Amino acid sequence: MENEILHHEARVTDLGRVEIAPEVIQIVAGLAALQVEGVAGTSGGVVSDITQFLGRKNPKQGIKVELTDDASITVSIIVHYGYSIPDIGKQVQESVKNAVEAMTGLEVASISVRVVEVKFVAEQERSMKEVDSSQRVK
Repeated sequence: MENEILHHEARVTDLGRVEIAPEVIQIVAGLAALQVEGVAGTSGGVVSDITQFLGRKNPKQGIKVELTDDASITVSIIVHYGYSIPDIGKQVQESVKNAVEAMTGLEVASISVRVVEVKFVAEQERSMKEVDSSQRVK
């Protein structure tokens, strides 16, 4: 389940409590992941991929948040071809952890990064298509 129904009670003050919806954490985590060089986007399944294809970016897509006493986050990303996947994964973990903890005050227990696709830039895609078409039997 990508969205948890319950809000997380982040802090109780003299005036009441501050609750943070999981959707907010999804957005913060998604934007932090997208800021890492080499990340082409996040991926949240077929419907989200169609939405992104149509030009509508949704920073929540591909982000799963589980809240208990702390937060566990799973980030599904698309990586640009040519970047070190382990390095990108570690940078995404650090970026998401720093952003979520700084903005929400929540402790992040774990961040799992799933690389679901490697994206070629337009020039690489064109040259790959040219290679494919030149290898076809006529």
